Amino acid sequence: MAVADKLDAREFFFGHKACAGCGGSLAVRIALKVLGERAVATLPAGCMSAVGFNFPQLAFTNNAFISPFAATASVMTGLEAGLRRRGETDYHIVGFAGDGGTADIGLQALSGAIDRNDNIIYICYDNEAYMNTGIQKSGLTPLGARTTTTPGGSRSRKKDMSAIIDAHGIPYAATASVGYIDDYIRKVEKAASIKGTKYIHVLAPCPTGWGIATDETVEIAREAVDVGVWELKEYENGIWTTNIEPKNPDRVEEYYARQGRFRNTGRKTQNG
Repeated sequence: MAVADKLDAREFFFGHKACAGCGGSLAVRIALKVLGERAVATLPAGCMSAVGFNFPQLAFTNNAFISPFAATASVMTGLEAGLRRRGETDYHIVGFAGDGGTADIGLQALSGAIDRNDNIIYICYDNEAYMNTGIQKSGLTPLGARTTTTPGGSRSRKKDMSAIIDAHGIPYAATASVGYIDDYIRKVEKAASIKGTKYIHVLAPCPTGWGIATDETVEIAREAVDVGVWELKEYENGIWTTNIEPKNPDRVEEYYARQGRFRNTGRKTQNG
């Protein structure tokens, strides 16, 4: 039996307004099915708050809050402290922030939460750009990817969030991909069993920004791992351990070629 077959049949995030094939919405949906109805979610300004809080069609069936863009981890800290002060024990504080809300504007709040070792689960759904506001470059946009704000000839690369998180000495961290759902589920379950700050960074393709078909999201998220562009790993006791080795490293060019964002048409807003 696959790990996914054991998931709660109930839905805690559904009826949202996300684009067809949205990897971020899949990451949120699966994590909440793992954590259950006692999970309290925090989301900053971004794709998931934009598509999940459209009154009266609210997409969350458990408690969920929109935080200021830069304050995801800070709001999580407050929620955890408040519930603990009330004597609550059976709950999980989980945050869902995109790559911009995590690696850029929200990095200081995340750093502070890890330093305090707050008992929270922070999940970054990485679609590699500010997709909600029109596909602008973020600190996690990969080299060569087209966005509406990438300067011509830019040589910037993705920030190494694994190294940044590692430097904090966090109790548990992991990378994941919506292309390997069972692995992602296992890591969310593990994070839920550990006290202190936990960080999961999940690759979540955006068909609109990546230039792929809406039915290719899971396939290309899996391919990223298989060709070695995205590593699945865990951090515990000061050590990173690789979970799945690349299967087809010789097909990395095919991975890039199938995405419209890597096709340079000569516009000045694209990478050289």
